Amino acid sequence: MPTLVIVSGMSGSGKSVALNTFEDLGYYCVDNLPAELLTQFVQSVTGAENAPSKLAVGIDVRNRHSDLANIPEWLSAVGALGLDPRLVFFESRDEALLKRYADTRRRHPLSQLGLTLADSISLERQVLKPLRQIADFVLDTSDLNVHQLRRHVTTEFGLSDEGTVSLLFESFAYRHGVPADADFVFDARCLPNPHWNATLRPLSGRDHAVGEFLHAQPDVGEYVDQISQFLDTWLPRLKSDSSRSYVTVAFGCTGGRHRSVYLAERLAQHAREQGWDEVAVHHRELD
Repeated sequence: MPTLVIVSGMSGSGKSVALNTFEDLGYYCVDNLPAELLTQFVQSVTGAENAPSKLAVGIDVRNRHSDLANIPEWLSAVGALGLDPRLVFFESRDEALLKRYADTRRRHPLSQLGLTLADSISLERQVLKPLRQIADFVLDTSDLNVHQLRRHVTTEFGLSDEGTVSLLFESFAYRHGVPADADFVFDARCLPNPHWNATLRPLSGRDHAVGEFLHAQPDVGEYVDQISQFLDTWLPRLKSDSSRSYVTVAFGCTGGRHRSVYLAERLAQHAREQGWDEVAVHHRELD
């Protein structure tokens, strides 16, 4: 069944980061869709050839306030079309929002009404209160940085289809610590380091030149083959463990930019080739 995620919440709470993350996870994303067009949008997209199976739509206070009151009715209409709509609401404490606006010097969407920033936030909270009350999931981002928020979206919404075990391949730098919730951790510091090549140093493991360099190293090929065999043997056995919805496979190196990134990308692609439908990649030091 196609999935539709409605991304809503307070301005400055991380909705744009969330939508970008959904897009990285293979969702067809639209931001600031007029709420009254939600049903028509779903009909148009799902009726097209090779229609996407996952949609994410941003609807927030930039809409007409009268339209936001009709969201429950329009969600029911979308459900009647065969989709499974979920409303995800992002919020933050007032002091966190005030600090973010001060840091970025962005204008609040309601500032055009001639309100102070504090009054704009207060009015927005009142306008969005009905959406928060019907939300399937509410995430307070007050104490989350951008990287933590992306990871929350990835693990909570992008990889949590009921009854399946999904994979998250993550890269990290050992100098910043091992990810606390990694299930498998592999150390790539024993492999040749592109950092010592002046041409490759400013690049990352996502870049073709770095990939070519590492692919040409016999040690890297042996490393990838052995890790692939290990994961091919043990990851399928975790499918029988109903207590988990995703598994994190982490690769670490010194700076978290070259070797670990390359390995996370390459092993994620290998997993997809092995038939895993839900595979995501998160590069902690790059993202």
